[in-house]
Amino acid sequence: MTLAFTVRPGGALRGGVRVPGDKSISHRAIMLGSIARGTTRIDGFLEGADALATMSIFRALGVRIDGPDRGRVTVHGVGMRGLQAPRQVLDCGNSGTSMRLIAGLLAAQPFDAELDGDASLRRRPMGRIADPLARMGARIETAAGGRPPLRIRGNPRLRAIDYALPVASAQVKSALLLAALYAEGTTRLTEPAPTRDHTERMLAGLGYAVRRDGASVALAGGGELRAADIEVPADFSSAAFFMVGASIAAGSDVTLEHVGLNPTRTGALEILRLMGADVALANEREIGGEPVGDLRVRAAPLTGIEFPERLVPLAIDEFPALFVAAACARGRTVLRGAAELRVKESDRIQVMADGLAALGARATPTADGMVIEGGALAGGTVESHGDHRVAMAFAMAGLAAGAPITIRDCANVATSFPGFVGLARSAGLRIAEAPA
Repeated sequence: MTLAFTVRPGGALRGGVRVPGDKSISHRAIMLGSIARGTTRIDGFLEGADALATMSIFRALGVRIDGPDRGRVTVHGVGMRGLQAPRQVLDCGNSGTSMRLIAGLLAAQPFDAELDGDASLRRRPMGRIADPLARMGARIETAAGGRPPLRIRGNPRLRAIDYALPVASAQVKSALLLAALYAEGTTRLTEPAPTRDHTERMLAGLGYAVRRDGASVALAGGGELRAADIEVPADFSSAAFFMVGASIAAGSDVTLEHVGLNPTRTGALEILRLMGADVALANEREIGGEPVGDLRVRAAPLTGIEFPERLVPLAIDEFPALFVAAACARGRTVLRGAAELRVKESDRIQVMADGLAALGARATPTADGMVIEGGALAGGTVESHGDHRVAMAFAMAGLAAGAPITIRDCANVATSFPGFVGLARSAGLRIAEAPA
């Protein structure tokens, strides 16, 4: 089904909002709970298509998983060597996280498997995991250009490596860490810039020793994971849309509750503050090794800036929303060092530039970023190209537009934010959805 959003101008975001659970943590809770010894109970699990794809895959690998039931999931772990050979191709849907991380895990199993996905996922690069996994002894065949599907011939005798990641990618790092659990020796990975560390935190929470030394993370293979209860905080990336919406809509005053504030994820918070956003933290605490808090965001005049390159890896998923903030800011905004955006669910640099141009903004794409001249947004029709974050970013743009905005091809919003339209409407966004 194709779906379109229409957003009428005006409105403001107000009240308390609890966005769904963190997608990255939900994925990892299923994966690591499945290979732990004992029963892992998850609360706050994201019931979106991507995380549900991961759940379906582990059921196909012989893991009993109860739920989800209002965010509650019970995973009956089979231990490090308890996964079973699947009887069918493992469907990752639209989820690059599922494919990349599970490939690292399957590379070390005593059976063969194949990972595939939808048309969008089949365009995403997988050589960035296949190549370093091959150094560990993995046997992975890809389609032309290093694209999916991935055919994995399991090798339970992987070897540890010392590897410098050529690009800052939490998915690549995590895939290698999952393979390293089974490898002989100690694997050490060095990042060119910090990336989200949910995998390392959860491994430690399940009793597996992980060493961090500056830009490097290391673990020795051959250990064991012990089941534990996992509480998933609200997803920072989902909260970021409401942060931008509240910042650009006059009269907004919204509190985003129980949001995960992992410092490897909150680059967008720092960027918005540099632009002049009014964001206050409250009720900060730690739950299951992850920092959590409430974010109160009030409307404020934004100013264009040059995004600090050190923050780019820490805000990589939030740039569609940040581009909208830049288009509504006073002055010029410049992004460099974000070529990774071109190989997400869509080419987010080109797709966002085209959409902003359709709304009357001046946005010039570059090889690794964009230059945006801030000003008023008009109405119009934009194409999301099936990219959930693009669709939600342009939905929030409707708060500051001069006429209605229609966003096409929005069905994939359910991959990361089920119930987005209803929650956004209840907060004050004048949004409607309809088949298109």
